[in-house]
Amino acid sequence: MEIKNKRAFFDYYIEKELEAGIVLTGTEIKSIRKGSVDIKEAYIKIKNKEAFIINMYIAKYEEGNRFNHEERRTRKLLLHKKEIERLENSSAKDGYTIVPLKLYIKNGKAKILIATARGKHLYDKRKALKEQELKKEVNYNAF
Repeated sequence: MEIKNKRAFFDYYIEKELEAGIVLTGTEIKSIRKGSVDIKEAYIKIKNKEAFIINMYIAKYEEGNRFNHEERRTRKLLLHKKEIERLENSSAKDGYTIVPLKLYIKNGKAKILIATARGKHLYDKRKALKEQELKKEVNYNAF
């Protein structure tokens, strides 16, 4: 089970990738295992030498009762101190941000692949769309 953020590859140039753990509650991990997650609008913010993922959507677990979780709450990421400092330094540069790329289960634990990324301009996005169309056309004509 893997949730990808395809929008990040369209909107940003991906520089450095890093794997992080997430602090979750019981109903959240059950919902993630079902695949009821969206990371398209999420981003990572560093506050007080700690990394947090903001605006990640995890749907409520249907079998959960009154102890169910908030769907868009801020969740803490588990990273080493040096990794957080590196992320903070790279995101401080003009035009850089930290975005989630992929959410997956590894050895029974939820992991998120994050990356420092530089924003694309509109003309870069048009170029990427044009290349995708050409690629589709070539693959279609191959059959």
